[in-house]
Amino acid sequence: MSPQSSPTSPKVYGWCPGALRPMMSGDGLVVRIRSPLGRLSQTQASAIADMSRIYGNGLIDLSARANLQLRGISPDGHGAVIAGLKELGLLDQDAAAESRRNILLAPFWRAGDASHVIASRLESALRAAEDLALPGKFGFVVDAGASPLLQGCPADIRIERSGSDILLVADGAQVGQPVTVETAADKAIELARWFLQQGGAINGRGRMQALLARRAAPAAHSSSRGTSAPQPPLGQTALGQLVGLEFGQITAETFATLAEIAPLRLTPWRMLLVEGARDIAPLPGVILDATDPRLQVRVCTGAPGCLQALSSTRELARDLAPHVPEGQVLHVSGCAKGCAHPGPAPLVLTATACDTFDLIHHGKASDLPLRQTLSAGALRAAPETLTEGS
Repeated sequence: MSPQSSPTSPKVYGWCPGALRPMMSGDGLVVRIRSPLGRLSQTQASAIADMSRIYGNGLIDLSARANLQLRGISPDGHGAVIAGLKELGLLDQDAAAESRRNILLAPFWRAGDASHVIASRLESALRAAEDLALPGKFGFVVDAGASPLLQGCPADIRIERSGSDILLVADGAQVGQPVTVETAADKAIELARWFLQQGGAINGRGRMQALLARRAAPAAHSSSRGTSAPQPPLGQTALGQLVGLEFGQITAETFATLAEIAPLRLTPWRMLLVEGARDIAPLPGVILDATDPRLQVRVCTGAPGCLQALSSTRELARDLAPHVPEGQVLHVSGCAKGCAHPGPAPLVLTATACDTFDLIHHGKASDLPLRQTLSAGALRAAPETLTEGS
């Protein structure tokens, strides 16, 4: 489908917020925390909850790259948040290092295994590569467990399991280069430099997949990739209990309660892995049932929390969730950027004005709509409208 053109096209920043480089939104500064290895100790998680309550609006997002975002941070309070993160060991030396260290690690690692060792070495290598001027959204995945879990997650360079091998993969390719635990991090840095040398970052922007649409991967990339395992469901795992967050958001109070139970691992599925936990009691905004219909909905912050959003989104998403057919996904987007779900979805509602949405089937938030100017009230009154004509 072709993108829709609009005089109110949203602003594309081309970079993601960090802690040292926050982004202003409709509810204040968004401060993103990239925790090493995607894990927070109980002390770290509890302190983050306190910072959210004291300096922000008490809302915490979990992003698709398994980062935490503190919302509503006041400009006057940002310095105190930075000081707190530094004391917790959650701050990079500068904004450039923070941007480079954009690593998504599959959450089921154990200390000393391949994923853990590779991710630790890659973090160190990226911190040290001060001349590596990668685009702000350029990211890495480390997914070297028993079988890959993160092939559906956005990234530019992947280190993933393929049978008995570990492959270095340039995103967009169906082949990769065999590497070892010892060489994977250095080879990933080499591939990132190749990306820049081949003109992958024009005016500081660009992604690996777009580069590979113009040229082939390096010659050493010739081994076929394995297939990804399905996303794990909510519930018990060998490392603890996976719990979902309603639309990827949690209050500081609930986050603090989870921190009292055990250390937390962040996942790209808007779930938290509570280490060693079993039978967690119900908590506000925490999803414990794998059949909960809210798990089939992707929704952004919406207005007024996001400056780009043309309408509120979460209330409508909550009301429509029970009407999403089993096995399908509904994406409710406050604007055509589609930040909550950049890829296509079976059902998409894109805001075009306050409480007014276009309906798209099997597309992205920016694609041409099947139906236009549907009011939120009409959608609530006749939710079957979502699937009519599909």
